[in-house]
Amino acid sequence: MDDSLSFESFLEGAKKAAHRAMDDHGRREYDEFALHGGVAFERLAKAVLVKKNPVYLLDMRNGNHDLMLYFGGHLEMAGEKVRTVGAKDAIKRLRTMGLLPPGSQLDKLIELRNGTAHTGGSDEAKSLLAPLAENVALLLKDMGIPIEIFWERWASTIHMAVDKRRNEIERDVEIRIRQARHRFDDRFAGLPDEAMKKLLQETIPLFGGLLGAISIKSGDDLVALIGSTPCPACKGQAQVRMALIKSSPTTGELIPQSLQCSMCALKLESPEEVEVIGTRAIVTGTPTSAPFSWNKNPPGFDIKETHIG
Repeated sequence: MDDSLSFESFLEGAKKAAHRAMDDHGRREYDEFALHGGVAFERLAKAVLVKKNPVYLLDMRNGNHDLMLYFGGHLEMAGEKVRTVGAKDAIKRLRTMGLLPPGSQLDKLIELRNGTAHTGGSDEAKSLLAPLAENVALLLKDMGIPIEIFWERWASTIHMAVDKRRNEIERDVEIRIRQARHRFDDRFAGLPDEAMKKLLQETIPLFGGLLGAISIKSGDDLVALIGSTPCPACKGQAQVRMALIKSSPTTGELIPQSLQCSMCALKLESPEEVEVIGTRAIVTGTPTSAPFSWNKNPPGFDIKETHIG
């Protein structure tokens, strides 16, 4: 039988496609993630089938009995005449064997991969990471392959994706932190230690180019501040936008609204997401003559400097 139809070939192809899918997910290219994730699962499914019995790769739709003899090892055929089972039928066979549970999310992934379905937006494709991870884990377990061997540097991200002890926001933030860390490593691989140390101390202005200054005003009233904090992904200097929520004309509370890092491209885009990281920020640019006083520090953040940047 052709080497391209071997267990090793299918497994290696699944691994490469799966890693590419994770790169896509980290870049927020969720349609591409669904495409490569579907390819990865199809190849992994075929790896399981061919390991159990090469005949299980037979495409039954055309009734070609020569193919049965070919997969059984009793007939030679030209490569262009060989057809293997499709993804949907491969999954159906694995479900019949009891290796995979029924699940509409896995089916959706394959439909997206085949172009027979369209997402209702990128969030739908984004949410398919957990079903992909869970079903891949089932097939790896059947083959006796550790998750760490298959996923390599993405293993911790995959573990996080299926961690039921965390809520959806916590899982999503932790996954994005790991993805950003890989982006940083890929971007700055081979940089000398001294240059890396200097790089991580730099803060590149974001949020409209403002840093350590009042970013938004309403009349003479302060509305928001830009602060800095060590990035939870790469340890560089990320920027935090903090909005003032007034409780009276003279008191107010700073609430972290978003975080962005120029080094690894990590973005946290809501107060709930920023709260997950549990870090502390040094907020600069607080005017001493502002017409209000700080009621309290926002959860997890320190206001340490009180000067206009």
